[in-house]
Amino acid sequence: MKKLLYVLLFGLLSFALVACGGNDDAGDGGDTQEAEGNKKLVVGASAVPHAEVLEQAKPLLKDKGIDLEIEVFTDYILPNVALHEKELDANYFQTPGYLDLQLKDNPDFDFVSVGEIHKEPIGIYSKEYKSLKELPDGAKIIMSNSFSDHGRILPIFEREGIIKLKEGVGDQARVEDIVENPKNLDFSTLIEAKLLATSFENGEGDAVVINTNYALEGGVNIAEDGIAFEGDDVVPANLVVVNKGDEDREEIKALVEVLKSEEIQKFIEEKYAGAVTVVE
Repeated sequence: MKKLLYVLLFGLLSFALVACGGNDDAGDGGDTQEAEGNKKLVVGASAVPHAEVLEQAKPLLKDKGIDLEIEVFTDYILPNVALHEKELDANYFQTPGYLDLQLKDNPDFDFVSVGEIHKEPIGIYSKEYKSLKELPDGAKIIMSNSFSDHGRILPIFEREGIIKLKEGVGDQARVEDIVENPKNLDFSTLIEAKLLATSFENGEGDAVVINTNYALEGGVNIAEDGIAFEGDDVVPANLVVVNKGDEDREEIKALVEVLKSEEIQKFIEEKYAGAVTVVE
């Protein structure tokens, strides 16, 4: 009986030591941050270029006592849902036009932009034609189903003299605002932005309009296959967005400061060779 008690006591002691040791190991993750005094910052982003830029920012934020965690998203919807649900501290992927549309369509979203970081000119790509003027009558144009993009896309065609838009629509232009279309270009094929690069690589359509982040992510040869792009003077910036009330958090201010730093600007310029440009 006494021997049995010793065995039981030894087992309990061993369990307690293992449990304590397990807590120490877990502390090498999130708990270590508290011990070191570091703050955790969770930011949602598109894979390219946003997450790549954030990876470069990690060590710079670490020096400021902030551990950056990057959540990568493959679409434009979930990063705002996650931000609204406070699963993210910030997101970095959207333009002012898209943000405005999201706020209009989702009255419960209460977001603000805290910084303009870079620009991504939308491009029109073709495997067969070298310019918009070469497009044949009735050419099929494939573009994003996000209407906030249409106000950026259609003026590219207008600038090249291919279509004419209703006076004054500007960056709010929609397909129904086309008043002259002498080539009878077909703008009816709208798909998710993340599928545009695949559509292009599969040879679908006469031209495909692709957001730069998805062109980069999909391995599209921007220099060779791009036949027209937004003018740099009209390209909207990509923003860091937070829930209203978080603008003055020190971690958020540090994030924007780092993303606009000389080190990060140099990385963007060298890595993307003009496909992505910094906001001065």
